Amino acid sequence: MASIARKNLLEDIPRFLVAQAGIMFAVSLVTIQLGILKGFTRSTALLVDHSTADIWVASQELVHLELTMPLPLSLASQAQDVEGVQRVEVLINQAARWRNQNGKIAPVRVIGFDPQGTLFRPWNLQAGSIATLQQPYQVLLDQSNFGSLGVRNQGDTAQISALPATVAGWVQGTQSIASSAFLYTSLETANAYATAGLQSDVQCRLEADGLACTSSFNRSESAPTAAPPKALSGSDAITYLLIKARPGEDLAALKQRLDRALPGTRAFTREELSEQTRIYWRDRTGIGFILGLGASVGVVVGMVIVGQILYSSVSDHIKEFGTLKAMGASDWTIYRVIVEQALWMAILGYFPSIALCMGLGAWTMATQGITILITPSMALILFGVTVGMCASSAVFAIQKVTRVDPAIVFKA
Repeated sequence: MASIARKNLLEDIPRFLVAQAGIMFAVSLVTIQLGILKGFTRSTALLVDHSTADIWVASQELVHLELTMPLPLSLASQAQDVEGVQRVEVLINQAARWRNQNGKIAPVRVIGFDPQGTLFRPWNLQAGSIATLQQPYQVLLDQSNFGSLGVRNQGDTAQISALPATVAGWVQGTQSIASSAFLYTSLETANAYATAGLQSDVQCRLEADGLACTSSFNRSESAPTAAPPKALSGSDAITYLLIKARPGEDLAALKQRLDRALPGTRAFTREELSEQTRIYWRDRTGIGFILGLGASVGVVVGMVIVGQILYSSVSDHIKEFGTLKAMGASDWTIYRVIVEQALWMAILGYFPSIALCMGLGAWTMATQGITILITPSMALILFGVTVGMCASSAVFAIQKVTRVDPAIVFKA
């Protein structure tokens, strides 16, 4: 019976190709939607996942990684005195405004860290050196943001809060899809950008016909000169304390000690903060619903296409199925022919779709910094969805065969 299924499937090659194209479209739609959702949620917590800190200490008001309140730097010395703490580093995560040499502005997230530290360092360095960030106003960018920031080469300059910024190098694969362009620099430079504020380059005056504004930014000028940033003091604002526990330390107990010793804060393990950030973006922003809806539409489209093709195939071979029944073939034998035909369609449509999506994911990651994440477990689940989609569609064709009268064979 297996040969009957294959012959029915391959009898009309143009129709077979159209059917497979439809299945590939449906499977690709489901895969891309779920891959973007999975890649999106993972990207929102990349900064946490790639750190080596055991515990992140944040404000009690933290909602997710980028929505929290600042902490005073003085808490770092207090945290170092807590029993079980081996090392403390600080991290600054602030929004800022980037103005490139053409005068165009763009939002950025300034990530300030200790270039000599060990608990957080930008990964996938492609050009430049992290040690260069110890010099004033040197920054690293993610390569995917070059277009939006107007950057082309190492050494390009810009302004942030009326202070200079020089591109010392770049990294790859660190950008969150949900965030503004990431910009990595030293703590001192990040603090200088934050404390300088978003000083306006525009002066406005009230005139009779309305408000008139002029820009003082000169596109022909290079980045402005500025005094080196000052060292941080205990009253300066930071965003996170990164804690390295002593070997063998119970992290749950250490979290409780940190909460007691640092009023107004809350301690998270790396996994807890990462999961809280992902849950926020996936469940509280509607993004998960929209992408999940797109995946559901893909399944429905695939079922309709496969169901239509199988039903048409059965209709074209109705006399052959009547002949089988007249020869004594059971209903289950005929059902197996139709189901196997559906399974062949699933297999032949699934693998090209996955290959296409993986290639598309590599391209979007390299050019746009957008991850379409397809894990082995996800690929296996998608294969099951594809088989289930095609097998369910076979039900429509089976209902047609169920009502076949063997006498149809003897009709003219």
